[in-house]
Amino acid sequence: MEEQTPAEQALSRSYVTADGLRFDVIKLSVEHHQDRSTMLTYRLTVGRRDRPDEGWEVALPWDDKSWTDVLTSPAPPPDRLQQLVHLVHTHLEEWWDTKAHNRQLAKMGHRLT
Repeated sequence: MEEQTPAEQALSRSYVTADGLRFDVIKLSVEHHQDRSTMLTYRLTVGRRDRPDEGWEVALPWDDKSWTDVLTSPAPPPDRLQQLVHLVHTHLEEWWDTKAHNRQLAKMGHRLT
């Protein structure tokens, strides 16, 4: 099994949003494409204290090639790594919040449970 880069390790960590939504990362796979774009595929359990947990698989296309160096580096600059993690989390949260209303975003994920 290939060792994860620091970016993959950071992006694989579970987190909780400011409003209490929990994203438990079960698995992250990162697929690098020849055009330097990347596909981040998450297997997640998403939940809140007052609601049952839901299992999801979400394919998050990452077309911004300016982050390729951070995604692939064995030692990315800490500030850039933190920015990348923040951006990816923001995209996951946007997907979660709008999947019921936005067909394009809804297609990125499918419910497992």
